[in-house]
Amino acid sequence: MTTIHYREIICNGCQDVEIVDERLCFDLTHFAQACGQSPEWVLQLLEYDILPARPQDRIHQFFGEDVTRARRAYRLQRDFEASFSAVAMMMDLIDEVQQLRKQIKHTHH
Repeated sequence: MTTIHYREIICNGCQDVEIVDERLCFDLTHFAQACGQSPEWVLQLLEYDILPARPQDRIHQFFGEDVTRARRAYRLQRDFEASFSAVAMMMDLIDEVQQLRKQIKHTHH
């Protein structure tokens, strides 16, 4: 049995769940359960590079931080009725904006 440590965040009426211990490791089935999705849906995230690439010998090994990313992908897919390829592009843009914000914050300190 896997124990998942998480916290619920409610902001402006929106509920979000965040994994607290990102070092937790999941197999495909438990990861899909943690995401509230099917294993097939998770495999699509890997196929479209929405989740970070993994070595072939650990292709179905997932971590707590992957749950947060997968849930964000699901919300984008649901809210915008987006395809996996569109979600992948949106996630790339979100990542890039976050990276740029970190760089700006770092240069101003």
